[in-house]
Amino acid sequence: MKAYLSYRPTKENCLITIPGSKSESNRLLILKALYPNLKINNLSNSDDTVSLQKGLKVKNGTVDIHHAGTAMRFLTAYFSSTKGLEIILTGSQRMQERPIKILVTALKSLGANIQYINKEGYPPIKIIGKQLNQSSVNLNANVSSQYISALMLVAPSLPYGLIINLKGKVTSVPYINMTLDLLKKVGVSGEFLNNQIKIQPLKIINNTSINVESDWSSASYYYSLVALSENRTVTLKNYSENSLQGDSEVVSIYKKLGVETTFNASDHSIQLKKSKKFISKPLHLNLNKTPDIAQTIAVTCFGMGVYCKLDGLKTLKIKETDRLVALKSELEKLGASVVISEESLEVFPSEIINKNITIETYQDHRMAMAFTPLSLKIPLIINNPDVVTKSYNSFWNDFRKMGIQAEIK
Repeated sequence: MKAYLSYRPTKENCLITIPGSKSESNRLLILKALYPNLKINNLSNSDDTVSLQKGLKVKNGTVDIHHAGTAMRFLTAYFSSTKGLEIILTGSQRMQERPIKILVTALKSLGANIQYINKEGYPPIKIIGKQLNQSSVNLNANVSSQYISALMLVAPSLPYGLIINLKGKVTSVPYINMTLDLLKKVGVSGEFLNNQIKIQPLKIINNTSINVESDWSSASYYYSLVALSENRTVTLKNYSENSLQGDSEVVSIYKKLGVETTFNASDHSIQLKKSKKFISKPLHLNLNKTPDIAQTIAVTCFGMGVYCKLDGLKTLKIKETDRLVALKSELEKLGASVVISEESLEVFPSEIINKNITIETYQDHRMAMAFTPLSLKIPLIINNPDVVTKSYNSFWNDFRKMGIQAEIK
């Protein structure tokens, strides 16, 4: 299946309501499993969140989370620390190539019963849930923040809580802070100070209701669209100026690419508008804290004819695909020159963008969505467009409102 994209200008301002954040939703679902009194509003309808919800209902048997990396990490910790469960946790072929040893080793040091079924260090794994009585664990700080968040989420259910000692420089700090803030919202006491996270135990919570903010990672595609346009204006609903999500950094990043953001506190909306004062200049960013928006920024810069160098991208190599290699391959088809290292990407734009190129998505939702705004400039073909449902089910319908003609066949 392919999506054939072209652009037909529509009315200047569009109103879009993006689904709830996948990152917030998945964390809150683990907390709800531990504390049933928790009520969640505006839950994400992404494939990843649906997979996690289904997995949480299984008490004995096989749980297949397909491509959902967050679900793999969070459920590994949840199943391990829940007495009476016996689970085989598996996923897609790509998921079975994504490492989980660091988290498994940490959980085993707490007393967990986990066995590798095939290749050591990788899913599928067999978990026999039990009470974990140890109260501290050591972990390298430069690993995926999802390993750390997985431990943090189950920490208050442990008899003595948990102290997580992080060694080295911490990556993706905003995601750790998001987890800590959500824990505090449901009544858990915790702190993150000097590479040490302390979470206190909590047996029950009061009736609590939490509203999930719309997803800032998904908002980045609208920032890209406005940046690539002449004078587009877009209004996005359900956003806060004091967001828990690290990817809200798109506000300041895209200001450098000519997109002004206006927050409206009265209806929790933001308006994105192309600045008339924008002057193109090279962009050099460290995205250590916001790696999920790297693809969007790289494509935006290429489409605008702006040189960019993006650093801090070490974790992109173990995502749904090796995103650095995938970006290099697809941008070069379009005419760019791209240089990658183990954790950086340089994009040298070309004067001419090649038309009617087929973009491979590599089973990666962000590849499909990051390249879509480029269809403002040239007709484009996206292979396997349904991959967007991993995080944003209504993506194609919402982008059609923006004038993107997406013929899927």
